Amino acid sequence: MSILSFKGLSLKDEASPSPMVSDSESDQDLEFEEKKKTTEEMSVAEVYMEACKLVGVVPVSCFIRNLGSPTVTLTYHGLGPLGCKALCIALVSDVHIRTLELAYNNIQAEGVKCLLELLRANFTIQYLDLSNNHIRSEGAEDVAKMLLDSISLKSIKLSGNRFKDDDARFFTEALSTNSRIKDLDLSHNEFRERGGEYLGQLLANNEGLEVLDLSWNHLRMKGAVAFSAGLKVNTMLKHLDLSWNGFGNEGALAVGEALKFNNTLVHLNLSNNCLTNEGVRMLCRGLEYNETLRELLLAYNSITVEAALVLVNVVRNTPKTALEQINICNVLVNESFVNVLDLTCQEHPGLNVQYGGVGGFIAQKPPKPVDPMKVIQDYLDKRKLRLWDFFRNIDKDGTMRVSVTDFRKAVQQSSIPLNRYQIEELINRLDRDRTGVVDYRGLADTRKQMMRDHRRQLKKVESRQKKEKQKSDRILKTFQTAVEAVTPRSSMIISPGGAKEDSGGPQPFSATPLSSWHHILMSNSSRYSVTNMSSDHAHLPMLGGTSPYRPTSSPAMRSYSQPNLLADSSHSPTSKSVSAQGIRSDLEMEPSKLSPTGNSLTRSRPALNAEQPKGKVKAKKLKKQKLKKHSDKDTKKPMKSIN
Repeated sequence: MSILSFKGLSLKDEASPSPMVSDSESDQDLEFEEKKKTTEEMSVAEVYMEACKLVGVVPVSCFIRNLGSPTVTLTYHGLGPLGCKALCIALVSDVHIRTLELAYNNIQAEGVKCLLELLRANFTIQYLDLSNNHIRSEGAEDVAKMLLDSISLKSIKLSGNRFKDDDARFFTEALSTNSRIKDLDLSHNEFRERGGEYLGQLLANNEGLEVLDLSWNHLRMKGAVAFSAGLKVNTMLKHLDLSWNGFGNEGALAVGEALKFNNTLVHLNLSNNCLTNEGVRMLCRGLEYNETLRELLLAYNSITVEAALVLVNVVRNTPKTALEQINICNVLVNESFVNVLDLTCQEHPGLNVQYGGVGGFIAQKPPKPVDPMKVIQDYLDKRKLRLWDFFRNIDKDGTMRVSVTDFRKAVQQSSIPLNRYQIEELINRLDRDRTGVVDYRGLADTRKQMMRDHRRQLKKVESRQKKEKQKSDRILKTFQTAVEAVTPRSSMIISPGGAKEDSGGPQPFSATPLSSWHHILMSNSSRYSVTNMSSDHAHLPMLGGTSPYRPTSSPAMRSYSQPNLLADSSHSPTSKSVSAQGIRSDLEMEPSKLSPTGNSLTRSRPALNAEQPKGKVKAKKLKKQKLKKHSDKDTKKPMKSIN
């Protein structure tokens, strides 16, 4: 049995015995050199044919015909793991190939191992397509090694290989250090919330990826928020496809927050992501500050002409926007949208909006029918009348019961704004048994019920608004936490000025290099307080895998957290109390010099000392009162005995 090796492309006979030893060693060396020379002179086609013969697969004639061309397309050829192995053996010495397309060939994890060895030997392959090859989790680690070790690879397609959440971790680790990959396709896989967290870290740490396709995955809820956090700090990505992921309004809110700070993204696809009009409004909050996005795809979401108007108005009201293409091809618009679009295109001639057609409308709820009882109550309240005052001309007995005819006549002759149908509805409600007599006491009871219903409705609206606000705040808090988690601490640290956002609008994400930290005094941070800088140098947090930052104890720090027992010691004669803001307080020192009880303990906590005398005075008063009571009792008892 013969085996082909990657290194020398030499044939080795495993079953046959060693060659016959000639009479002299020189003849043996000559024979070996001639055999090696013939092997090296074999063409790529001959090597491929020999490899297929030894591996036991049928050669692919399409590959032989296209030898020497920069692109080799072998899609739907059923290579399998063994066919992929024979192909890799032949391509080791091919210096012409640039693109290798192997989609739909079922190469599995075994074939990926052969491709890994191929890319370690061949430095000309730049584009590789491994879509729908059943690689799965078994070959994910080998794919990551391929991404890490390859020197020439620039683009790779891994669509439809059923990668899981844990597999995203391998890709994140590989691409965090490899900036040569420019195009990555991970669509049609099974990444969920945890996979979104890993991919967010990938965006935060990678410095070379420009095109990323994550369509047809399951990046929902926390996964969408975590991924958007990585998008916020990314500085290289230009083309992003997130269609068919179920982002929802929560994901739209997170993407909008990311777009406020991202200034490199050019193309964004959010089609089929369960967005509503409210989600588009949240997304537009970020578009107001973005100056680089040119293409926005929102097709096949649950949006109407209201969201379309919001999008066009954002472009119209944002002079620095770069939007040129908006796709809402499933939305039917109305004439008002077309008029607004025409005005916007005059200010932005390059804008192109694709919509479904004219014929849409803004959905409005039908007006709620007016309650005739409420109309009468409002009429009486406006004129400060009582029911009996209104009906006393026809109800002379004061029983609050009148005939239907008299009631209808009295209402029609009055100035109450009720039409004929509302009057009949009112009579039917007050005379349900059809007795011909109206008991208008029900109007008074109805007033109380209406007030209760009104208060209940207001509570429902307030509760709904409160829940929506809490939900948005929770998403934003999760987003900010994710941003802090994925920010690459080893290369840059968020500066104090960049961590705050003014009320007037969001600030761009600012990062301060480590070299400039020696010139920063973070007086507004609780972690890096000025009290920690009482010595000549400032303590910086340890980066990497070292232990977390713990400030060294100093007399100044003790003065803020506990009594300064070292203030009067001989080891620190020049130590002075420092306030919580890092400024020596002379006002706190003067009373301590004058009063005999002013020592280091009283200087350490001035706030507590201000309230302490009051408590002591109250305690003394209570003790005196108790002593007086006891003394009075003792004086009364002997007087009784003497008498």
